[in-house]
Amino acid sequence: MSCKSTKVAPSVDFDHSCSDSVEYLTLNFGPFETVHRWRRLPPCDEFVGARRSKHTVVAYRDAIYVFGGDNGKNMLNDLLRFDVKDCSWCRAFTTGTPPAPRYHHSAVVYGSSMFVFGGYTGDIYSNSNLKNKNDLFEYKFATGQWTEWKVEGSLPVARSAHGATVYSDKLWIFAGYDGNARLNDMWTVSLQDREHACWEEIDQSGEIPPSCCNFPVAVCRDKMFVFSGQSGAKITNNLFQFEFRGHMWTRIPTEHLLRGSPPPPQRRYGHTMVAFDRHLYVFGGAADNTLPNELHCYDVDSQTWEVIHPSLDSEMPSGRLFHAAAVIQDAMYIFGGTVDNNVRSGEMYRFQFSCYPKCTLHEDYGKLWENRQFCDVEFILGEREERVLGHIAIVTARCQWLRKKILQARDRQRQKTKQESSEESDEGAAGGPRDIPAGNRPSGTQPLLEVSIREAEAQPFEVLMQFLYTDKIQYPRRGHVQDVLLIMDVYKLALSFKLSRLEQLCVQYIEASVDLQNVLSVCENANKLQLDQLKEHCLNFVVKESHFNQVIMTKEFEHLSTPLIVEIVRRKQQPPPRLYSDQPVDIGTSLVQDMKACLEGGGLEFCDIILLLDGHPRPAHKAILAARSSYFEAMFRSFMPEDGQVNISIGEMVPSKQAFESMLRYIYYGDVNMPPEDSLYLFAAPYYYGFSNNRLQAYCKQNLEMNVTVENVLQILEAADKTQALDMKKHCLHIIVHQFIKVSKLPNLRSLSQLLLLDIIESLATHISDKQCAEMGSDI
Repeated sequence: MSCKSTKVAPSVDFDHSCSDSVEYLTLNFGPFETVHRWRRLPPCDEFVGARRSKHTVVAYRDAIYVFGGDNGKNMLNDLLRFDVKDCSWCRAFTTGTPPAPRYHHSAVVYGSSMFVFGGYTGDIYSNSNLKNKNDLFEYKFATGQWTEWKVEGSLPVARSAHGATVYSDKLWIFAGYDGNARLNDMWTVSLQDREHACWEEIDQSGEIPPSCCNFPVAVCRDKMFVFSGQSGAKITNNLFQFEFRGHMWTRIPTEHLLRGSPPPPQRRYGHTMVAFDRHLYVFGGAADNTLPNELHCYDVDSQTWEVIHPSLDSEMPSGRLFHAAAVIQDAMYIFGGTVDNNVRSGEMYRFQFSCYPKCTLHEDYGKLWENRQFCDVEFILGEREERVLGHIAIVTARCQWLRKKILQARDRQRQKTKQESSEESDEGAAGGPRDIPAGNRPSGTQPLLEVSIREAEAQPFEVLMQFLYTDKIQYPRRGHVQDVLLIMDVYKLALSFKLSRLEQLCVQYIEASVDLQNVLSVCENANKLQLDQLKEHCLNFVVKESHFNQVIMTKEFEHLSTPLIVEIVRRKQQPPPRLYSDQPVDIGTSLVQDMKACLEGGGLEFCDIILLLDGHPRPAHKAILAARSSYFEAMFRSFMPEDGQVNISIGEMVPSKQAFESMLRYIYYGDVNMPPEDSLYLFAAPYYYGFSNNRLQAYCKQNLEMNVTVENVLQILEAADKTQALDMKKHCLHIIVHQFIKVSKLPNLRSLSQLLLLDIIESLATHISDKQCAEMGSDI
């Protein structure tokens, strides 16, 4: 493993221009926008183009191109260009014959061209010649040339309000409205060669979305996503994903989300959805007769929704529908749409995404569980005494029930070791053989602690362990009887071990998986395991009007136990009153909360390594350090120090105690909040310690960039001097010189080293002019 151990922190450029009145400086790392900030940009001028909705926007290089739509009276076919650097509007240069005026068409970018397909055309003012289209046009950005592609062979049915995207050199068209009915077919055409292009209908499989229109599509992680839209009576807020390779659709269940965690957005239509990094961002649309303006974000990796809280200085767009959105670099641009009272908008808004790499805490601990490296506990499970390995530090941090078991087992092991040591001493005194006592063996050869748990079988226990490490469980085949029964066993363990968060995950999964084929098996198992909540759910499912006759005609019903049959019949005859509880659901503690408590002292008695910072000891946990840092992982695997002590540095620099604690918080539970002076010490830490990505460095950069002030400049000066970050040191001295009257009143000035005080005096002497000296003299 190669580690950077440079003596000088990575170089950054600073803006040294500073007026006497400056109290707050931004470091010149490059352009920086407040994360999650909305900005209102110049609207489209009337002489450039009309306000509109049902149009399209695409992004090409540093410009947004707007095509078509309607202004409330007429359909449009003009092409507008917005330069995102200059924030200026103009009409795009065009030659050739453009598509006829239209709205609810689609537009995508491929190579250096924009492709427009379909839409609704005609004269809406006189209500004549209105029809859907299935034509395909290309606009070349370089020349401004419009060309229609005349494609031979079968064509998709003419449509509007469909979804379109580009993937693997092809245009993909999905669903829409043909004038009579909503569709859910899919077609594709290669955009590489116009002469040989032909449309092909795709044979879709899996959970295909219902026929729908007025929905967005977005591509992320090589999959296409569709969210909500108009589907008649079937309109839902479901999210579907389509795998291009296997042509397979999957409905992404939201039922498994923890109660108390953010739900998906309301069902809606006329909204936008764009992809950035691993996220999908949904904005606007009409949601049950309202026009919401929250921005919803879906994390494709964790399969969770959240509402984005914009920065306090945001200029929020109002709610709207039939607007359009596109992404350029790390920002989303939305334009136009229909706002309150059916008014068309000509506004352009910019939303700055969060550009930090994702937190890998859950993935890092998940890999530790999968690899089973550095395990120090072995659970012996059930009657068959199956064995499952684990890590004491994580298990005891997450589960108090298992913590108690581990403490009991450790006490027994110590008693046994003490007894063996006593017997060995007796044998030694009698001239018998002598061994090294277990308590004095090098750390790497400590025996595994054995913990017996009779009430748990291996398979459900492994699912529970996966949850302890990742806060998630790998959901098995949805609805499959054996898999549902497995999660019921996990649920039983979660109840026994008092893991509220896991209880909720299991309940949500099982309730969402109950169907006509498995409901009786699940009900019988719930009855056997005394899982009353799940049994109640199954009974209510069976007696539903649309389910009852189908369920009682199955063979499984014939073999059901008599007491359960009686309960079902009675439930059907006289349903019990529904009970509603105002009590909040206990969703338990998260991985982050538990690992925070572990670092803050809860895990002290399970520490198995000593970190030495400038000679001062800090107990820690090998498994946690190894899971989060390839530096520690390699050390503990290959050349673990025999005394169990590790000297801490970042390259040749020893960080401050405060910065070291900030780094431990990042390692244990992913925390990135720290004073800016800590950020300077830790700027190079991701390289040296081999963290999974440079998330910590990105936060350090922003922290330094945004937070160098008169109040903390002396602490940052000390950190810059210690880390030999000469640019930062120069920058701090520059602030001190120009704000010396304020800085001189800071108590920290008196605790600076003599060398740093000399540096300040030298900088003052260099920068203060004769005139300023004279002015200062007159004040004395």
